[in-house]
Amino acid sequence: MRNYIKITALLFISSLTSCSDVIDVDVQQGPTRLVIQASLDWEKGTNGNEQVVYLSTSTDFFDTTSNTAVTGASVAVTNDTSGAEFIFTDQNDGSYSTTEFVPVLNQSYSMVIVHDGETYTAQETLMSVTDITRLYQDREDGFNDEELELHVEYTDPEDEENYYLFKFQREGDLLPQFEVGDDEFINGNQVDEWFELDEDDDTEKIDVLVPGDVVTIEMYGISEAYFDYMDILIDQIGGVGIFATTPVAVKGNCINLTNPDNYAHGYFRLTQVNRERYTFE
Repeated sequence: MRNYIKITALLFISSLTSCSDVIDVDVQQGPTRLVIQASLDWEKGTNGNEQVVYLSTSTDFFDTTSNTAVTGASVAVTNDTSGAEFIFTDQNDGSYSTTEFVPVLNQSYSMVIVHDGETYTAQETLMSVTDITRLYQDREDGFNDEELELHVEYTDPEDEENYYLFKFQREGDLLPQFEVGDDEFINGNQVDEWFELDEDDDTEKIDVLVPGDVVTIEMYGISEAYFDYMDILIDQIGGVGIFATTPVAVKGNCINLTNPDNYAHGYFRLTQVNRERYTFE
């Protein structure tokens, strides 16, 4: 089946008259794939025993009505060192949950999903994250020295490779903002990350942080492989535009053992995470 976008182009000429042309654009329709959202995040200060995996299917670009939740699959995660297996129970809404997960830092875990007669697997190591030592606001280090920015300070652990994912979301905003970083040039040092909002390139709307705004900060310790994956995704999100390079499908670490060509979208990650909230004054 072909999907078409009908674009009406309005061409203004010197006589102030206009005409419209209808252009049919053939949009490629890819195969339906399993979408795996398996982010097992251990928040500092909690047991980390409650975890959820979400399964769905991909849809056509313009399809906003289909129910894509996948039910009837089996989901299990195993600690590769101890052999402990954790079964995720089907909640019949696309989510699979457990209250028995045992997170152990720096140990490898394997996930196995069986869906529609095919077996998907992925492997990842649970990475630690250093503490956030200070949150504060300022106006000096951002792109616009007249606007507020949020600073997140932490000390990078010495003599080890560390990779970080930061998620910032202001209350009321539809989407969060993500940043990734590593310690190639900051190993063992105190680090100051900062976050600000500025002019939207698409709408030219100036949307800045103001007193009273509340921002949620999440700081994850991630693997090098997940760092590479997110770095590509963030670049593609930032590059979306009418003249930008066309984004390509980014494969995660989930492998279809039954039919390798029918790979899944998504990623199996294990992280330790700091979660904080900051209210601007």
